[in-house]
Amino acid sequence: MDDLTHMAVPGTVFTLRATPGARRNSIVVQDGILRVHVTAPPEDGKANKAILKLLAKALSVAPSRLVLMRGAGARDKLVRLDQPASGSSR
Repeated sequence: MDDLTHMAVPGTVFTLRATPGARRNSIVVQDGILRVHVTAPPEDGKANKAILKLLAKALSVAPSRLVLMRGAGARDKLVRLDQPASGSSR
């Protein structure tokens, strides 16, 4: 998985291409798009939760700072990185 900590700038909007039900979890940057592969199935929001968790880990931020802006039911998604909550130690 790529280290994406250099991209962890508050307000950044990430363009994702999701692949649920993959063999393993991974993130690859390809042509300016993050390709996110998760093992979670695309049902009941499980894949979206796994995608946000994996992206947060790659960015070294709390998952609660990531907001799914568009694409909850699609493979192409837009995710925004919000500011940390005030009083947070991160």
